[in-house]
Amino acid sequence: MTESDSGTDERRAVVLDYLAHGLSDDGRPQYQKSPAGYAMDVDDFTLYQMAFDEDKRLTIGTRVVVEPESEREVVSDCREVEYDDLSSGAQSELEYVVHDLVEEEEDRFIDFYNEAQPITLRLHQLNLLPGIGKKLRNGILEERKRKPFESFDELEERVSGLHDPAEVLVERILEELREEDLKYKTFVGRREQEQ
Repeated sequence: MTESDSGTDERRAVVLDYLAHGLSDDGRPQYQKSPAGYAMDVDDFTLYQMAFDEDKRLTIGTRVVVEPESEREVVSDCREVEYDDLSSGAQSELEYVVHDLVEEEEDRFIDFYNEAQPITLRLHQLNLLPGIGKKLRNGILEERKRKPFESFDELEERVSGLHDPAEVLVERILEELREEDLKYKTFVGRREQEQ
């Protein structure tokens, strides 16, 4: 969550798909439909279906305020949805938007590699990442004891065998978004877990 100028917690989302003529499954006549679309929360990757203000034109990648409602400028209505509820356009944009977010907020995601903890005696948060087995996990843990990682490039240089650590995170986030029944979720829905 980000802190807005008014001191309130503000939740933002990135637009994944903008449907100027409303949702296709909306049975109302065209003149009654408002622009709609789908978005993803930038903090905990919650997916939303939204209705947008008719006077505003949006593009994919635009950031909009979700909460508090009083701060919304273009979102007139919003509800959480699952991955399967997204339009095909939103599903195809998801990987690009997640990738951009991980790259833009490198410090936040490097912190995951620096702070990941054991989940059980046999399972570590790092093992949830695609391609990270015991050997890579131990390499990451050993290196971070010496000195915390400061960038994806440094992480890749210091941990032998770890290739494109940003992409590894993107793959895990997408897996958590697509698979509702995963036992452990590290990135998606964190807000619910923290409450």
